[in-house]
Amino acid sequence: MWLSYCVVNTAKRDLLMACLDAIELATPPGLEREVLVLDNASADGSVEAVMARRQGIRLLARDRRSGKAANDSALLEAARGEYCLLLNEDTQLLPGAVQALMDALDADPGAAAAGAQLFHPGGRPHQCAWRLPGVGTALAGALFLHRLLTVQSRGSRTRPVGWTQSSAMLVRRSAAEDVGWLDPGFFVYSDETDFCKRLHDAGWRILWVPAARAIHHDQLASDGDGAERRIVEFQRGRDRYMRKHHSPAAAALVRVLSAWSYLARALVSRRHARRYLLHARQALRPWTGEGLREAADRHETPLSEAA
Repeated sequence: MWLSYCVVNTAKRDLLMACLDAIELATPPGLEREVLVLDNASADGSVEAVMARRQGIRLLARDRRSGKAANDSALLEAARGEYCLLLNEDTQLLPGAVQALMDALDADPGAAAAGAQLFHPGGRPHQCAWRLPGVGTALAGALFLHRLLTVQSRGSRTRPVGWTQSSAMLVRRSAAEDVGWLDPGFFVYSDETDFCKRLHDAGWRILWVPAARAIHHDQLASDGDGAERRIVEFQRGRDRYMRKHHSPAAAALVRVLSAWSYLARALVSRRHARRYLLHARQALRPWTGEGLREAADRHETPLSEAA
């Protein structure tokens, strides 16, 4: 079995180096593999740092900033492996994770993707698998039953789920090709949700694998300078997903329910009140504001492959 590691990096050189170090430690002995890094128009020395390693890394370097879905699709299309492990630069695989993910897909030929259990750097588990979004999940959130009814990343056994976060997601390349890769209309956020929905629609299953563990730095929660842009893009993605896969009435109802759930949280939270208010505003009117896409539009030129 040939495995392709597919890493997207956007100006996070130190985290990227830690990600690549973790790949070396987590790769099972004797596994045939390749490492692809797509650098998303970084200006922090990331490209030079990757080239200096010279450890058989295939480097795809963009001069124009692109979205996560387009970048993951470019990596999947360029990959040679039967399995492709999508990774963010801010994800570090822990020993045993790769084998656990591969074992899960090997054991279930009807599964197209398997997501790892993600942890904060301090060791606290992330929520990282959920039911597919719809009016029901939005209502659960409005009634503060999200953790009970929507979150599926719980328990100690591999299980089928609606969707998993793509920060550490093993993908069967043939299944990704079958559904036309990821939709570049999603710049970032909800791109993997849409991907998993389309895989489900094509008859595939999505797995969550708690035995596969990885550290993930959550930029939506931790990026102070870019928080508002990220929130704008996050809510855009959620609304795009609803409008793509549900009726206009359902999408409108979800906007109202989501805004209410964030507003209620803002009223009781001292520490995160401003962030929740931003979410509430954008959930209700996701077509407003300036997000990550607008910032990316200031970068130019296409993708090239470095030796």
